[in-house]
Amino acid sequence: MSLIQSWRWFGPNDSVSLQDILQAGATDVVSALHYIPHGEVWPLEDILERKALIEAAGLKWSIVESVPVHEAIKTRGNANEKYLDNYKTTLRNLSKAGLNLVCYNFMPVLDWTRTDLSYRLQNGAKALYFDWADLASFDHYILQREKAFSYYSDEVVELAKLRWADMTEERKKELSDIILMGVPTEKSMTKEDLINSIAIYREIGKAGLRDNLVYFLKSIQQTCEEEGITMTIHPDDPPFPILGLPRIASNVEDLKYIMDKVPEFFNGVCFCTGSLGAGGHNDLPEILAKIGERVHFAHLRNVKKNNRGDFYEAEHLNGDVDMVTIMQQLIKLNKNRKRPILYRPDHGHQLLDDLDKQTNPGYSAIGRLKGLAELRGLEIGLDR
Repeated sequence: MSLIQSWRWFGPNDSVSLQDILQAGATDVVSALHYIPHGEVWPLEDILERKALIEAAGLKWSIVESVPVHEAIKTRGNANEKYLDNYKTTLRNLSKAGLNLVCYNFMPVLDWTRTDLSYRLQNGAKALYFDWADLASFDHYILQREKAFSYYSDEVVELAKLRWADMTEERKKELSDIILMGVPTEKSMTKEDLINSIAIYREIGKAGLRDNLVYFLKSIQQTCEEEGITMTIHPDDPPFPILGLPRIASNVEDLKYIMDKVPEFFNGVCFCTGSLGAGGHNDLPEILAKIGERVHFAHLRNVKKNNRGDFYEAEHLNGDVDMVTIMQQLIKLNKNRKRPILYRPDHGHQLLDDLDKQTNPGYSAIGRLKGLAELRGLEIGLDR
């Protein structure tokens, strides 16, 4: 039994069509109803409409990514129970539509963070990039968080000061827009909202956020078990605290804690090699060896880091992540599964004709087609 090759599709407004996905060779689609605001119930009719659209193209909607977790749940605020009820209703509606694998994350406020969405590589392609000095510049000069520079190394602070002195007004605005963007398919947040959220999470801390995740999982456990739904948590991206916001899914200890606290089968992991690989503290083959039985979905991409911890998203088989060993482990894990593990090429360089197109950051067609072809070839070669 082979791993299942999937592809993320943002819906009818995605510049990458379902026919493009077929031509890329994927069989399954990863999708979500991004137009529905965070926390609101996904109507069954809307779910069935999206599913029918995908199936009419000859593909299968196999995993929902993501059903976003509302901030009121992450902070366990006043509206927590309301949004938990909404979440459970959405899960029931997904189950009625035959969808029982869900990806989500528990990252506070911003979701994934980058500082450049079009970093130019030597070959002319563009990649997503994270730069600590640019983040520190935003933190100190734009966000103006109290004692912001004290959270960064001396090297990063000095570089941030030099970078800011030479930064154009256009780049300052671009940097701010990128960081405040949060999830590209959602509404951007304001600087004031972010400052208020940082204050809230300062009180919650890592331990409190962990408790809130466990409460969330235990709250939806009965619904998941009754409906046969498996949840897969996506690791933090990048896997370290950002702007004073805590992270709780950044390393093997975090993931083992989540699995141990809620050991029931419905609680699983989306193994993202790019998110975990961005942390120099992470040994990905070791992590997969320890939590592999709980992995049901994989995002496969690569990163290259420098000594400061800055990183860009590299070619799928050419980076700091040992993709050969990861694929070997996934193939071995998959041999004993009743339901095969799904993976998708995560992100991809903007290259060739896509350089002139407007796409969701990281989700142009040709770069992911190249990545999927490389991963497919790697899987077939190793499996034989």
